[in-house]
Amino acid sequence: MKKKIILITGGAKSGKSRIALDKASSFAHKVFIATAEAKDDEMMVKIQKHKEERGNDWLTIEEPLNLVEAIRSIREDSVILIDCITLWLTNLMMNFTSDEIEKKIDAFIELLKQSPNSFILVTNEVGMGVVPTSDMGRRFIELSGRTNQKLATVSPTVLMAVSGLPLVIKE
Repeated sequence: MKKKIILITGGAKSGKSRIALDKASSFAHKVFIATAEAKDDEMMVKIQKHKEERGNDWLTIEEPLNLVEAIRSIREDSVILIDCITLWLTNLMMNFTSDEIEKKIDAFIELLKQSPNSFILVTNEVGMGVVPTSDMGRRFIELSGRTNQKLATVSPTVLMAVSGLPLVIKE
């Protein structure tokens, strides 16, 4: 199967993850990279529910910080679904300096371009809401917006989830 990179963006609970799973269904080797961390009971339950929904034909890798390293460990004929980029960015902001974050994002985007694997990337469209009052909130919005723009540039297909429907932005 020909290499694909699909970026799926949208608001919270817009259907992004379900659309991503549907797009990955035709691949024989499916890998799910989860960037969420189970830091409370509610998140633990949510993560377990999502694992059960995916079923046994998915390999799940939980990696909140080091996407490049995780991807390098995956066989080359896989589709890699990363859910979600904005959570990954949040994790990076909590653990690294601005310069380190930019290097990690650039390395990830370079890997997307060079890897023979197909990718389905889930991200949140955060630029359509209220401007945060905190410095960290504004930095997050800016980082997310810049990263989403970079990802859209290297993704031949960009979809936006609205009310569970995939709207084609770029194909």
